[in-house]
Amino acid sequence: MNIPIAYNLRNLVVRKTTTLMTAMSIVFTVAVLVASLALVNGLHIAFAETANPLQVLVLRKGGTSELGSVMSPETYEHIRTNPGIARWGASVPMASLEMVTVINLSSVDSPRGMNLTLRGLPEIGIVMRPVKLAQGRWVQPGQREIVVGKSVAKRYPGAQLGKRLRFGRGDWEIVGVMDGGQTAVNSEIWGDVYQISSDFNRQNDLSSILVRAADAGTVSALIRSLNDDAQLNITAMPEAQYYNSQTSAGAPLEFMGIFVAVIMAIGSSFAAMNTMYAAVARRTREIGTLRTLGFSQASIMLSFVLESLLLAVLAGIAGCLMTLPLNLMTTGVGSFVSFSEIAFRFHVGPGAVAGGITFALLVGLAGGWLPARMAAKKEILAALREG
Repeated sequence: MNIPIAYNLRNLVVRKTTTLMTAMSIVFTVAVLVASLALVNGLHIAFAETANPLQVLVLRKGGTSELGSVMSPETYEHIRTNPGIARWGASVPMASLEMVTVINLSSVDSPRGMNLTLRGLPEIGIVMRPVKLAQGRWVQPGQREIVVGKSVAKRYPGAQLGKRLRFGRGDWEIVGVMDGGQTAVNSEIWGDVYQISSDFNRQNDLSSILVRAADAGTVSALIRSLNDDAQLNITAMPEAQYYNSQTSAGAPLEFMGIFVAVIMAIGSSFAAMNTMYAAVARRTREIGTLRTLGFSQASIMLSFVLESLLLAVLAGIAGCLMTLPLNLMTTGVGSFVSFSEIAFRFHVGPGAVAGGITFALLVGLAGGWLPARMAAKKEILAALREG
């Protein structure tokens, strides 16, 4: 015979002060964990949305990032003739020779400045990406003009439409603000590849080549043909694979969030344990009465564990609800791959919520097991006398 759940709920309500104090410790523990998971989820989504499954990124052999790669115009001309590359319009190969570097700008969070990705690319490079203009217009070839991502415009006061930024050999006019949805494009600044490479004296030392396969079935063949060409000395990889490697920027933050959550969880477990021990001490006669009525030791133990789990799951839900407003927030982290800031939105999704509630249940189980075991082992007569 099992003790009804209503009994446990009534006890949580009766002990409202200790219940609330214990619940709050679990709430904040779960909130820290879910926030850290939401941060990493947001970073993953930003990079996943950026990558196109048909596109292949070409870097110098052994290169791990666009910033540390060198590509020559000759290599580009050779690659763009590959028959596996898709065409734009009637005959233009969808291959974009690009130059990537970083510039420093003062942000709302750091007056001393943060590094931002500056990308020089041709018109076809814009066509190949999931981006549209939010304000202004696209740059004109050969002009000192740039377009900034909407996150850059939001977080950097100097990067507004119509203003000028100084880098390279002079001033550059901001003629547009681009919107890449939830992609990493929003954290970049774009300009004409030939003008930017000239300003940085890198006409023959550009960074990467982005190509698009004709269809999904030819992606692997295109990568093999590029990597097998001994003349090129390059590494070709799916664009998704490259961006997935950049999520390492969130790994330290994820580790710190989980580490802090675990430390807090230990404290929360002790708080839950103290609450349940106090409940056992105050309800000794009640336990004896339950035994007299025929409830077994297993039923009493299960009841106390269930009570701890109920407290934990309610606190876990509250902790998850507390983090939901994070979905409206945008933040930025520095990437050790690109050495620049990446702006993205937190994402409190089903996975993060499930992780938070599971974590809360583990805390409740750890805090309720020993007190429940002690309650179940009490002798009937001793329990009645103690009460």
